[in-house]
Amino acid sequence: MDQPSIRVALVESDPGSQQRIRILLGRDAGLRLTKTFSDAESFLEKHLELRLDVVIMDIGLPHMSGIECVAKAKSERPGTQFLMYTGFENPAYIIQAFCAGATGYLFKTVGEDRMSAAIREIHHGGSPMNSGIARLVVNSLGSRSQRRINDELLTCREKGVLDGLAAGLLYKEIAAKAGISTETVRVHARRIYGKLHVRGRMEAVRKVYPGR
Repeated sequence: MDQPSIRVALVESDPGSQQRIRILLGRDAGLRLTKTFSDAESFLEKHLELRLDVVIMDIGLPHMSGIECVAKAKSERPGTQFLMYTGFENPAYIIQAFCAGATGYLFKTVGEDRMSAAIREIHHGGSPMNSGIARLVVNSLGSRSQRRINDELLTCREKGVLDGLAAGLLYKEIAAKAGISTETVRVHARRIYGKLHVRGRMEAVRKVYPGR
């Protein structure tokens, strides 16, 4: 007897990322993409009736963040497994995501084969993640210079952009990692500078990352 397909939903605001995941899952007969959502709020309205096995969840959603969404949904349907799929490499987000109830965390640079394997792994009790994630978390716990301050006014997406700026990435590189346009990165950067009352990249980094 054939095994039933794993019922999957995707919560992702970027149309390009949505299309890539649709194509990927469409190639795998053992996975069934039941629904795609562009924001956390619409997902929370529908997820109970969908009876999902695995949810692929972006962090930088338009209003409520993916981490907040996982916390709410997990309390309502504990059996659903959440796989975070994001360009954010900040260790704080990784820790927050697992505390909220996620059981896997992959960066958007992951290959197609790894994504399919991760969905199966998380469905069967595993906790898939990129190899560098554990090191990021360990390093963050042991390094005072990585401690973030003064960023409570920033959205999840803005914090991710600021992380890229702190790493010395170009706008186009930040855009590629986060799955957004270069112009969107510019808009976020301007908002970051305004909220932090700084004039540019270096002042923003120094204000949020003391010691740099």
